[in-house]
Amino acid sequence: MQLEAVKKRFIEKLAVLYEATEAESIFLVVLEDLLGYSRRDLLLRKSMSLNDEQLDQLEDAASRISAGEPVQYIIGHTPFMGLSLHVNQHVLIPRPETEELVYLIIQDLKLSNSSESKLIDIGTGSGCIPIAIKKYVNQAQVYALDVSVEALAVAKQNAADNQCPVHFMLADILEWDIIFAEEVKFDVIVSNPPYITNSEQKGMHPNVLQFEPHLALFVEDQAPLLFYETIAAFALAHLEKGGKLYFEINRNFGQEVKDLLTKKGFKNILLKQDIHGADRMVRASL
Repeated sequence: MQLEAVKKRFIEKLAVLYEATEAESIFLVVLEDLLGYSRRDLLLRKSMSLNDEQLDQLEDAASRISAGEPVQYIIGHTPFMGLSLHVNQHVLIPRPETEELVYLIIQDLKLSNSSESKLIDIGTGSGCIPIAIKKYVNQAQVYALDVSVEALAVAKQNAADNQCPVHFMLADILEWDIIFAEEVKFDVIVSNPPYITNSEQKGMHPNVLQFEPHLALFVEDQAPLLFYETIAAFALAHLEKGGKLYFEINRNFGQEVKDLLTKKGFKNILLKQDIHGADRMVRASL
């Protein structure tokens, strides 16, 4: 079968979940990663015939994607801040909004000449946040914590692959008071914790609900700010004077997170929107 016909069949199969333009973008990702053919190859070699093995690879990928599996899990990696990160079903796929948060932190570190800051990322998942910060602020001392053994294995692989030394910890931040010695301090604390309420699941894409780890996504409707409350308390005990706390947040709870931090005594609280205009980041200091 010729390449152009394969593309058409692939896009038709994905029509159950994706519009044609998005399906074509996914096809191009799969084509390049599995077969090594670029967008340019597709344009110049439309009539090229694929062999049975190549057809089977693309057919298998199309079947998995049409069933809701994210293409990033199928090819096993995703780009983030110019890095390539391994991902699987044990970690969330890093989002562009998280890139915006990381960029804000890197910018702040460079503007304040705090390149040797001690930083911890809480709920690190794939390790995207601490690894990217370490990559672009090499002098920083970077720590990362997660409750999942499987997620930490992915994060450690990513740190090694990208040559970014990060100190990883297996721990539950909800038990921070028995984990961290009183004298342990950080200049920066950052977290992209679970923040989607269970009631929001009904509006979500199947590839998120069925394949990405719920442990890293959801909180109970009765306690939507559980992790922000806990991490803010941790920050009061372990953030250096003048240090900064950063959160990625649920767009529906921007003001609530800001009010929470105000009540706890944080200062210079910034509620920042993402590229889509949604409340997405909070920065505060002691």
